[in-house]
Amino acid sequence: MRLYCRLLCILAAALTLLPGLSAQSATPPLAGIAHVSLRVRDLATSRAFYESLGFEQAFDLNHDGVPYEAFIKINDHQFLELYPATPKDSASGFLHLSFEADDLQAVHDDYLAHGLKPTDLHKTPAGNLLFTLLGPLQPISTNGKAIPQTIEYTQYLPDSLHTNDAGQHLGPHSGADRIADRLLGVALAMVDPATAKGFYLNDLSFKPLPGQQNVMHLPGNSGEQIEIVSAALGTHARITLQTNNLGRATRHLNHEHIQLQKLEDAVVFEDPDGNQIVLEQH
Repeated sequence: MRLYCRLLCILAAALTLLPGLSAQSATPPLAGIAHVSLRVRDLATSRAFYESLGFEQAFDLNHDGVPYEAFIKINDHQFLELYPATPKDSASGFLHLSFEADDLQAVHDDYLAHGLKPTDLHKTPAGNLLFTLLGPLQPISTNGKAIPQTIEYTQYLPDSLHTNDAGQHLGPHSGADRIADRLLGVALAMVDPATAKGFYLNDLSFKPLPGQQNVMHLPGNSGEQIEIVSAALGTHARITLQTNNLGRATRHLNHEHIQLQKLEDAVVFEDPDGNQIVLEQH
């Protein structure tokens, strides 16, 4: 009887530890999608196109006054990064996706603990923390061969270019002239969608959207998502922007003479490089 009571006490003590153990093993959340990176044929043309949608360039990085990366602002935490094509890297289209974390070191350490191989944390020219991770094969390369996806993770630091631009370059009239104010989702073209889906679910702890098994939410409460699609999308990006007034945004696009396709609850159009933009109201 005494042994039985002791065993019950041990079991009860173990059960009280389970919530703590579960919390310790939980994957650190991601704050959201930080940016989508695109290579464009002509930087001035692409910048003018996105400005016609109401988005402003927050800043750029340059060598001797020649920009090699332009940051188009969607909101204080989300950007489109535009890289001009070069003779060495001439193919336009999707380059990489970046996720934001409030505690980048925790995400990095969690990945290491689960057998992944993130690069070391380092500071970027824009002044933020960054590490990268290689993901599943994507049909994007300059020599016709598939290459592993480059996934970026960033944490905005005080006095970085991004942080110092907070509240600026968001358009006039509190965003009334901008077609959207949030980057909601990104489609990722993969050579083997099933393998890619398993990587995001099992290795990165993304959560499938009920009824849409190839659409997954980021870990955490951002509500932002990725979609795994076939290699048929090719080198083009497909991004989903969120608007609070689809009718007004559609009128804006028509006023700018941008050819679009109307769906039941969205509109779809392309940028000058053939990347698809889906505009949804939420």
